[in-house]
Amino acid sequence: MNEVQRVTDQLHRAFYGEAWHGPAVMELLKEVTVVQAANRPVSQTHTIWEIVNHLSVWKDAVRRRLSGEDVQLEGEADWPPMRDVLASDWERTVELLKERHDALEATVADLSESKLDTPWLAGKATAYFLIHGSIQHDLYHAGQIALLLRAQQSS
Repeated sequence: MNEVQRVTDQLHRAFYGEAWHGPAVMELLKEVTVVQAANRPVSQTHTIWEIVNHLSVWKDAVRRRLSGEDVQLEGEADWPPMRDVLASDWERTVELLKERHDALEATVADLSESKLDTPWLAGKATAYFLIHGSIQHDLYHAGQIALLLRAQQSS
């Protein structure tokens, strides 16, 4: 495997599964119901739904950054709120997350080796750093989702 393939593999594992750390994002979300997604079992924390929205917008932002766009997310653009709490909306939220992840993964897989060491925009971090940040972001929020699910089971 070359480095682009290794990075793409890690991106895939952190999101879909077979990651070293434990359950990946989609392994955790597989059985999450709309009620669990919208529940706030720990006060002053984000819900699973809000975390999924946040992951989704950042996957799109990273993909767009790798394409040279100067994407900045603040406020509701960074943490989009839940809107209607319907099962169909939750299913669409998860589908959008997968679509955005798949688009990011395809973008990363298409990068040349030399692009990894290139800043995504002049004066910014390299593509390699940005991609690994996205992987770390998935793992961090997977841990939050796991804890929120556990908190709901014990309450």
